[in-house]
Amino acid sequence: MESHLGELRCKEVISVSDGTRYGFVDDLIIDLDSGRVCALLVPGPGRFFFGLLGRREVCVIRWEQICRFGPDIILVQGEVRCQEPKKRRHGWLGGGPGPGHRQ
Repeated sequence: MESHLGELRCKEVISVSDGTRYGFVDDLIIDLDSGRVCALLVPGPGRFFFGLLGRREVCVIRWEQICRFGPDIILVQGEVRCQEPKKRRHGWLGGGPGPGHRQ
């Protein structure tokens, strides 16, 4: 089975054990040496004004925790680790040089 990141972003992550709804996939962590997906990243609830002022935390779902992919959900089991989002160091959103930047 193959899937694109765009398709994964439309799937909600739900815990099998207690029915917790973590949210929708936002990003992936990939091991570039092996080419394997290590984890799915699901942003936590937004702060004020529908998340315009940032997110509180990011939930990291390890690949081993995924039980099943459905047409519109991803079922996971085990304890999901949530952490403060890391600040981006590169790219124009993270304060680095933006598009069209000249040195």
